[in-house]
Amino acid sequence: MSIGLPGLILIVLILLIIFGPTKLPALGSALGQSLKEFKNSTKDLNDDDESKKSVDHQ
Repeated sequence: MSIGLPGLILIVLILLIIFGPTKLPALGSALGQSLKEFKNSTKDLNDDDESKKSVDHQ
């Protein structure tokens, strides 16, 4: 399920029309921060599950 280059260009153009070129970098930054926090949260959950499993097996 790949978007491809034409789809990506279309998405960027629509975002430029909706938000304008001045707000687009701020939106990208906010999206990046959100993804980073989500990744850290899921990593913490996996670490907690693995530590619980290792304690249960001892």
